[in-house]
Amino acid sequence: MVDNRNRPLEWLHRNSVAALSKFEPERRRSIGLGALRLGMPLPAAPAFPLLRTEFLNLELPNPVGVAAGFDKNAVVVDQLLKAAFGFVEAGAATPEPQEGNPRPRLFELSEDRAVINRFGFNNDGMRAIAARLKARKRRGIVGINVGANKDSANAVDDYCRVLECCGPFADFATVNVSSPNTPGLRNLQKPKKLKKLLERVLAVRDELPGKIPILLKISPDLSDDMVDEIARASLESKVDGLIATNTTTERVGLKSRYACETGGLSGKPLFELSTRTLAVMYRAMEGRIPIIGVGGIFSAEDAYKKIAAGASAVQIYSAVSFHGLPILSQILSGLNEIAESRGLDRISQAVGTENSHWV
Repeated sequence: MVDNRNRPLEWLHRNSVAALSKFEPERRRSIGLGALRLGMPLPAAPAFPLLRTEFLNLELPNPVGVAAGFDKNAVVVDQLLKAAFGFVEAGAATPEPQEGNPRPRLFELSEDRAVINRFGFNNDGMRAIAARLKARKRRGIVGINVGANKDSANAVDDYCRVLECCGPFADFATVNVSSPNTPGLRNLQKPKKLKKLLERVLAVRDELPGKIPILLKISPDLSDDMVDEIARASLESKVDGLIATNTTTERVGLKSRYACETGGLSGKPLFELSTRTLAVMYRAMEGRIPIIGVGGIFSAEDAYKKIAAGASAVQIYSAVSFHGLPILSQILSGLNEIAESRGLDRISQAVGTENSHWV
């Protein structure tokens, strides 16, 4: 059950989302992040013992995190942790600041509960982001999503530079080779290139003050054979974890007038595709490497399906864009109820239990 003391704040957040609907989507995002940064009141964080999760030797209060891209520049990390996210992933960060692609580059497909973005790794650059991560005041698990500059002469070097700069102030780092909005980036998912990249990144990680886990974020637009190849490359490179998945370039069954816009599609239409990719990867890994499931989670039932397909933790993004921060409390309380109804001592007992439904 949601704490009644939170109801006024939930009303505030829901109505803030409605009020901001008059602005174009990217402007709306900027206003929302600014309000959080300036101290917009947040609901009290619910605590559910059944949802406590250990992931890569990191202790999470719950398995629901906020995905990379929501807080690109690490400006509201502490506020998101206060709002009860189990963990936060900032970024993607690139070595040098970059503006990204021309506007408009963010489209909300309300009829489809979906979002298309073609931001192109717009961010303040690794130095500014590292300084903000270093200055954090609140305890909690925070990761950094690592990318490459669009005009980079050597993408592998870019990943290593960002990790060297931001890694000392993060609890984990994600190698993002799956964004569809940076030309040529997804080519790094090819096994030989991927192994070379991961070997370099892991070597840099080993020189950091703390040996943080390295995760790999994959595309949902992969054949099963390609998923198997990435699984082998990940195991051979000894990467610590995976994130399944990034956005998709597929456009199936969409109703919105923005359906043909280029960029990565996220939100509800991504759920089936991303969850199946997650399940195929979990089976290929035989559970040896933990996976974060992301893509189209709008409810506790969605989150549980990801976990049962093979995710040790999950992330949300589009649901917050549509429904505001109160959606998190709804997902957490619902997930706790599902765990109780199934007689689980820990939500982690559900990981992979329904994998065969998807593959």
